[in-house]
Amino acid sequence: MHNSVMKAWWDSSHMAGSNAAYVEELYETYLENPLNVSDSWKAIFDELPKVEGVTVEANHTSIRDSFRKMAALGPSARMGAPPPSAGDSSGDVKQVKVLQLINAYRFRGHQHANLDPLGLWKQERVRDLELSFHNLSEADFDVIYSLGSYAVGKEKMPLGELFKSLNHTYCGSIGSEYMHITDTEQKRWIQHYLESVEAKPTFDRNAKLKILKGLVAADGMEKYLGNKFTGAKRFSLEGGDALVPMLKGLICAAGESGAKEVVLGMAHRGRLNVLVNVLGKNPSVLFDEFAGKHDGTLGAGDVKYHAGFSSDFATDGGNVHLALAFNPSHLEIVNPVVMGSVRARQARRNCVNGSAVVPITIHGDAAIVGQGVVQETFNMSQTRGFSVGGTVRIVINNQVGFTTSKIEDARSTQYCTDIAKMVQAPIFHVNADDPEAVSFVTKLALDYRNTFKRDVVIDLVCYRRHGHNEADEPSATQPLMYKKIKKHPVARQIYADQLIAQGIIEKYEVEKMISDYRAALDHGACVVEEWRPMTAHSVDWSPYLGHDWDVDYDGSVSKERLVELGQSITSFPESHILHSRINKLYNDRVSMIKGERMIDWGMAENLAYATILDYGSDIRFTGQDSGRGTFFHRHSVLHNQTDASTYIPLQHLRAGQGEIEIYDSVLSEAAVMAFEYGFATAEPGTLTIWEAQFGDFANGAQVVFDQFLSSGEAKWGRLCGLTVLLPHGYEGQGPEHSSARLERFLQLCADHNWQVCVPSTPAQVYNMLRRQAVRPMRKPLIVMSPKSLLRHPLAVSSIDDLSTGIFYNVIDEIDELTLEKVSRVVMCSGKVYYDLLEQRRENELNNVAIVRIEQLYPFPSKELEAVATKYAHVSDWVWCQEEPQNQGAWYSSQHHFRNTIPQGATLAYAGREASASPAVGYITVHNQQQKALVENALIIKQGT
Repeated sequence: MHNSVMKAWWDSSHMAGSNAAYVEELYETYLENPLNVSDSWKAIFDELPKVEGVTVEANHTSIRDSFRKMAALGPSARMGAPPPSAGDSSGDVKQVKVLQLINAYRFRGHQHANLDPLGLWKQERVRDLELSFHNLSEADFDVIYSLGSYAVGKEKMPLGELFKSLNHTYCGSIGSEYMHITDTEQKRWIQHYLESVEAKPTFDRNAKLKILKGLVAADGMEKYLGNKFTGAKRFSLEGGDALVPMLKGLICAAGESGAKEVVLGMAHRGRLNVLVNVLGKNPSVLFDEFAGKHDGTLGAGDVKYHAGFSSDFATDGGNVHLALAFNPSHLEIVNPVVMGSVRARQARRNCVNGSAVVPITIHGDAAIVGQGVVQETFNMSQTRGFSVGGTVRIVINNQVGFTTSKIEDARSTQYCTDIAKMVQAPIFHVNADDPEAVSFVTKLALDYRNTFKRDVVIDLVCYRRHGHNEADEPSATQPLMYKKIKKHPVARQIYADQLIAQGIIEKYEVEKMISDYRAALDHGACVVEEWRPMTAHSVDWSPYLGHDWDVDYDGSVSKERLVELGQSITSFPESHILHSRINKLYNDRVSMIKGERMIDWGMAENLAYATILDYGSDIRFTGQDSGRGTFFHRHSVLHNQTDASTYIPLQHLRAGQGEIEIYDSVLSEAAVMAFEYGFATAEPGTLTIWEAQFGDFANGAQVVFDQFLSSGEAKWGRLCGLTVLLPHGYEGQGPEHSSARLERFLQLCADHNWQVCVPSTPAQVYNMLRRQAVRPMRKPLIVMSPKSLLRHPLAVSSIDDLSTGIFYNVIDEIDELTLEKVSRVVMCSGKVYYDLLEQRRENELNNVAIVRIEQLYPFPSKELEAVATKYAHVSDWVWCQEEPQNQGAWYSSQHHFRNTIPQGATLAYAGREASASPAVGYITVHNQQQKALVENALIIKQGT
């Protein structure tokens, strides 16, 4: 009995034979670095018996590889050379130590690399990189050892030569971090790329001169601006000059690998330099901006170091379209915008692997580690709905964030790029004063991205020659750093001197290169040789330009076609077994199409999507519960209860229909919504929707609303048709699950920048969504979408209501009241309408009319005036809302209300009292407040 119990335990144990391969893999991971396995496994491996004279066991894979190589050589070859120390077992031990030394450099060589141009970095001594740590010494330098997997192109090498090679490869101007990657193929690929050339390939004369020209341009641009516009903010690139030849090399390599578009995102540092020296913006235009000249057609405008730009760039692989995204001062928030734009462009090109469109994001060292949206974008980088085939991320690491330079103040990690390890992205630190190393790393990063379709990070370690901006005095806060900087030559001078010493170029030629560039700036024309006039790389926005809100469009769909589409979206394979609740819901939807039931919210919404797809337009829909809907109403994605497979009826309407993507997103608001903004700005033909789980969760994306969605058109002329669904309504669920903060969106309304709607019926949401897709204009749409109305017995519509194709900005009283008896008109929006309606009917108050305002902005003055004309005799008007008085629509919209009610009429407020919190947390208090505000609206006396 005892033996059988032990056998059962052993068979189920993680140490059982069936798991041997897994355990061995864990053990080899432990041998590479004990910290790479869990504490429990580390404890087990630490307790294993030790072999006398051996401190760390050899990696079995390396040994097997060595034996395989020996077997391939044949017996005579294997026996032709003596072992490292012939006949001595200590030679075998030292061979193991040599392999451990190689591994140590792969893991930690970056910590001894020459990365800081200023020489200020104080790296801790790394004992693992010393010969003595591995019981080796210079006395072993002449002994030949097997190299295992070290990819230098030889199988054996004297230790001295190997030690020199390791230092060249891992401790030169490039510090490589990639051993945290778990995928062996990726690690081996990087090892071969680095080790085969010792991280220092050869460059021909033309390549070197091209690099020098980039440095001359970068330095010349900054000096020119500094002299001509002394003291003006420009967020100089000086110290990070290598970025210019780096980007040009990256774009050229992308074009040669087949890319047709490159989308860049960057904050301020070096932006003006990149605009002129990479994208080819005319210097004269930039100088006019410095001089304050303004084109009145450009709207409100923005500062020059926020500006975007587009151009074409000639490469050996053909022209590449470049797009630099507009960027506010919120630094890293542009990264998901870039990714969204790239995803849209890839979709337009039917590119499924990311090769046709390459995203490049440029970060500051303080920002990449300090801004939370960076983590969010890394997290989404490999997900189905947001992957773009990898992003090349470049950090302009000038070692100081504004005035914060001490690492203990700036971050809690050794490197600012450690955040990238969360997605096992390789990180290549490179000294910006070694432009050839920068060029090599650039090509390496792009090749890795194109090969593995994953993010890759280049940490361009440089410095900031001036303060945070040119008006700052940096020596006040960084005295030692700036003593160094003042004496430090610019990268152009360092590299030019190297090329002169190599005989590549003469000093006078360098001086001519500098003077020629300055003359080109004086001339004011494009200074980028690779610049080409733009061709039609991007989508055509012309059909959406120059339209007002009342532009004519036909949004109607015949009742017959609605029935056909309704049948399609309620059909699914018999083998696709639904959950019982979903099965009932779909049976109810079948009844709706047959006319046996009224259409509810979920069915109307799905019908809207079906008609848009049937029209040939595409739909992209994301949110944390977008497939089913947070409140269990949408269920556009059907989950098979037997095998968890999914089926989307909307994808199976007819041949040639539009495409629909529905993704449950990562748990992010800022990055996901910014991604969708980027997508919508690049693809006007797609109905792009982002849905918050609860409306107030949009708080997490407030910067996207403030800096992009509400003001992007005014600042940058960027049109966007993004639709945002924000569940809103007071149901007694507490402060954080009630209000979508309607007041914030209304406060941002101006210049017809977006639409703010509060639909109250299924027909209204159907026609609102169709209007957004069919009307030939593209403006953001903010929707206060419902919760309890999704299943409210009064919130239903008929197929005829849907087929009209009209979204009513204002809905007049629906009950048959005697007009002459009406003595009070209550205006409202949203769910509170049904509370008012039911209470009025219950109390038989036939003297109160209820008018719904379904679009709060642009305010429908004409429609409301037309309704108000019917009640010209009524002097008692009320605005009723669920939200507290300082929230909701009251403060932002009451001037609109007053301007449209009859002359001489009074306007009163009915709602909750002003409150710091959006809602109370107790259901009993909520019910009391709701009852009171409804009664107050219905029985309020004139003038109170």
